[in-house]
Amino acid sequence: MKKIVPVQSKKELGTFIDFPHELHKNDPNYVPELFIAQRDLLTTHPFHKHSSLQTFLAYNDNKIVGRIAAIYNTNHNQFNNVNEGFFGFFDCINDQETANLLFDTAVKWLKEKGAQNIIGPVNPSTNETSGLLVKGFDRPPIVMMTYNPEYYITLLENYGFKKQTDLFAWFWEGGNYNDKSMQMLDKLQERLKRNSNIQIRKINMKKFKQEADALRDVYNHAWDKNLGFFPMTNDEFDYTAKDLKMILDPDFALLAEQDGKIVGFGVAIPDINPILKTIKKGRLLPTGIFKLLFSKSKIKGIRIMLLGVIEGYRKLGVEACLYGSIIKEYKRKGLQYAEAGWTLENNEMVNRAIEAIGGDQYKTYRLYKKAI
Repeated sequence: MKKIVPVQSKKELGTFIDFPHELHKNDPNYVPELFIAQRDLLTTHPFHKHSSLQTFLAYNDNKIVGRIAAIYNTNHNQFNNVNEGFFGFFDCINDQETANLLFDTAVKWLKEKGAQNIIGPVNPSTNETSGLLVKGFDRPPIVMMTYNPEYYITLLENYGFKKQTDLFAWFWEGGNYNDKSMQMLDKLQERLKRNSNIQIRKINMKKFKQEADALRDVYNHAWDKNLGFFPMTNDEFDYTAKDLKMILDPDFALLAEQDGKIVGFGVAIPDINPILKTIKKGRLLPTGIFKLLFSKSKIKGIRIMLLGVIEGYRKLGVEACLYGSIIKEYKRKGLQYAEAGWTLENNEMVNRAIEAIGGDQYKTYRLYKKAI
C-alpha cells in the first residue's frame, strides 16, 4: 500500500535527506550531499524568510520509495510578475505510480497556494542547484551540480512535464583548451586599463564581508535577464558567500574593478566532490571533516561557477580577461580538469565564448514545466 506523508519531525527530515544514499548506493557516479548543508537548506536558509516549501516522503508499506519538495517562491513570483510553483529534492524508485503520487501531492499543495504552473527541479531555487540531468550520465557531477539516474526523464515526461529550457555544462580536460585569451591576457588587461580604467584583481579575503556586499549588487544586476532569476536578498547572498568561503581559493575569485566600483567577477571553486564521495551518507562527524580538510591538497579540478559583467561593461574584453586569468591559474596549479556551468542554452554570446576556448558541452540539465 503506497502513501505520501508530509515531513514534520526531525527524524522524518533526516530520513528525507538520507533517502538518496540508499536509492543510489550502487551507482558509481552518485555523490552524497553533506547532511548538515541539506538540513540547513531545508530549514534555516534565508529562503524560508520570504517563501515556503513542504517536503514529502512516499512509502510502500513501511519502505521509503520516494521524496519531493513542493516550493512556493514568493520573491520569484513578485519579481517576474507570475504565479508559479516549483518542485525539488525529487528522488524516486523506477516506478511511475510512485512518481505520479509524489507529483500529484506537490501539485495539490501548490494549487492551494494559487500556482498555475509547476517547474523544476530546483533545490529550492535557481540560486541553488537546479535541473534534471538529461545528457552526460557517464561521469559523476562536479561540485554543486545535480545528478540523477536516466530513468528520471521518463518519470517526469510520462507525468506530462515538458521542457522549459536546457542548462549547459562545459568541460576541459588537461591542456585541451584554447589559451589564446591567456596568451593575450597582458595586452587585454593593458587595453582595459588604458581605455576604461578597469583592472582585474583577486578578492581580498581579509575584507571578505565588504567584498561580498559589492559582489551581491553585481550578481543581482548581471544575472537579472536569466530565466527564473530573482534577486538574492542580503541574507541569502551572505549565506551563500559564507558557504563558499569555506572552500574558496582566492586565486580563482577575480573581480573587475573600475575606480573602486566592481563591474564584473568570475569565481571558480575547487571540485571537492571526489572527497565528498568518500564521506559516508554526507556525515562530516566524527571522521568526515578530516577527510575534507586533509584531502584538499589532492583536488584535481575546478568548476567555473560564476562569471558575469553588468550591463554597460560587456563586450569591452572584461569577460575574456576573467576567463584568461582563470586559465592562467588553472595552468599554474597543474590542475587536470575544469567545468564551466551552468549556462542557459539560449545565451549565445556566453556559449560561443566558451566554445571558442575549447569547451566541450558534455552535460545537459533540463528545467521542466507543466500547467496545473
